[in-house]
Amino acid sequence: MRLRSPALLRLSLIGTLAAALAQPAYAGEKPALRAPLSPRYQQECSGCHLAYPPGMLPADSWRRLLSNLSRHFGTDASLAPDATAELSGWLAATAGTGRGVRDAPPEDRITRSRWFMRKHDDVPAAVWKSTAVGSAGNCTACHANADKGEFDERQIRIPR
Repeated sequence: MRLRSPALLRLSLIGTLAAALAQPAYAGEKPALRAPLSPRYQQECSGCHLAYPPGMLPADSWRRLLSNLSRHFGTDASLAPDATAELSGWLAATAGTGRGVRDAPPEDRITRSRWFMRKHDDVPAAVWKSTAVGSAGNCTACHANADKGEFDERQIRIPR
């Protein structure tokens, strides 16, 4: 008896493997946000912005973001249905679960999450507005290895 179609079985296997391979991923706590990034996630998301580590948001936030890609923070970031399905499974399996990430931030914005605001409460507003930084969402401006999921406070360089 066949319980699943081959496509559903592959999608389920991808999610299971991603969860098994991922280190615990939760923002604002150790270990670092180093869940291995899905190549498809990097391809689809890093063309416009940092492919944020999935542990920075809870699964519900990722689900809402993926369901509204046609209006993704003012941009149409629509994907093919197969890409959306693949990313949805992967993000659900690697989403943040730590106490600082459990509650979805307003508008599902990483920069509005409690853990982000707590970690950056000493950053002056002028830094976010500087031309070298531009916004709180530009992690790589201060965290040189943000694209690798490394946000070590000892390696921060705030641009002038």
